Amino acid sequence: MGSFEIPPPSPGSPSKNPEPALLTVPVDPSLVPEVAELKERTKNLPETDGEPLESPWHLAAITLLLDLLTYFWRERQDFFVGGNMFLYYSIHHLLSEDFKGPDFFVVNGVDRRRPRKSWIVWEENGKYPDLIVEFLSPTIAGKDRTTKKTLYERTFHTPEYFCFDPETNRLEGWRLQGGAYQDLADDERGWMWSEVLQLWLGTWTGEYQGQQATWLRFYDTAGQLIPLRAEAAEAEVTRLKARLAELEAERSERKEEGPKS
Repeated sequence: MGSFEIPPPSPGSPSKNPEPALLTVPVDPSLVPEVAELKERTKNLPETDGEPLESPWHLAAITLLLDLLTYFWRERQDFFVGGNMFLYYSIHHLLSEDFKGPDFFVVNGVDRRRPRKSWIVWEENGKYPDLIVEFLSPTIAGKDRTTKKTLYERTFHTPEYFCFDPETNRLEGWRLQGGAYQDLADDERGWMWSEVLQLWLGTWTGEYQGQQATWLRFYDTAGQLIPLRAEAAEAEVTRLKARLAELEAERSERKEEGPKS
């Protein structure tokens, strides 16, 4: 059996690890031609198919999850969140071109700072998504629940998979157990717990990107809504204004009481 050298992500800062060591992974000799073809095809992989999403809501829903998790994990450097981007995992996939990528996915244990225009498994030490979310639509709902679900379960071995239907606001979820997906039960709110994220997934009705609708969002263990950066800033301004009002009220009370004798 031969070997194929894959550069792993740098664990430290670029300045301390300018040239990461190569990781040697055993490769079956019968797969060497496939590896060589993968490396060659990687140079010219398309980043988009130019096709629009099902609706403006779908694009906004993906962007919302990206914005939320990126801000919530702003202190972390060991993850990647992707949305509406190509995911490449084998030469057979490249030749068939029958799968482009999940609507939203999360990968833990990778270098967040590395620039990526698509997720290429063989350039990521074989890392597949740890969590995937698909937003259903009438044209692809059946595929999301069958073909894609089987792919995520048997090829990707993705620990958690969720589907959200904007028509019914229903959330479905599965967790990988013993190599097979098991249905996740929602709670009385219709929420589902993610072990991967250590967060709840649930619905929220409000305005985002100028659209008033019901959206899929994240909640913490206490059931508090995970805020967007703008929401967190607005909440801080509100808190400061309230504190200033309290101080002003206290100052007025002291003036009315007059100097103490």
